[in-house]
Amino acid sequence: MNPQLQKPEVKLQTLKPTIPSVRAVTADRVRQKLIPNVKQFEELQERTRRFALRIIKLYRSLPKTDEARIVGKQVLRSGTSIGANYRAACGARSRAEFVAKLGIVLKEADETAFWLELMKDAGIFPEAKLRQIVQEAKELVSIFVTSARTAKGFTSSI
Repeated sequence: MNPQLQKPEVKLQTLKPTIPSVRAVTADRVRQKLIPNVKQFEELQERTRRFALRIIKLYRSLPKTDEARIVGKQVLRSGTSIGANYRAACGARSRAEFVAKLGIVLKEADETAFWLELMKDAGIFPEAKLRQIVQEAKELVSIFVTSARTAKGFTSSI
């Protein structure tokens, strides 16, 4: 056989992609735009986690009455979902998704504040022991109102 007519042997290499996927790059860019200060984002995630733990401890220490059990379960559901929903919001793939999920966080925080105030007003749990956790719930509501307005592009107060 003529050496000039022979096809050269080609070795195929399996190349590992070194470029991240388009989806990952897009998600990172969205997160950078939505949450420019990662430290603040992480601090708020930790704060909502600590709040959820306080809610769980509160629920465990409630009196064993029907009223306490019913209202307590409402507080437990809404109070522990704030952190979980905020974490989901921070993983959003678009501004619209972030704003929508942040709206859920805000509703849960506001609902938690309501149930805690009801618990206080109904005398289910001593007011002195609820004061700090009610204050924290109200602060979280304020933080998420501001965050939602910022994410939507509203900068003025209503």
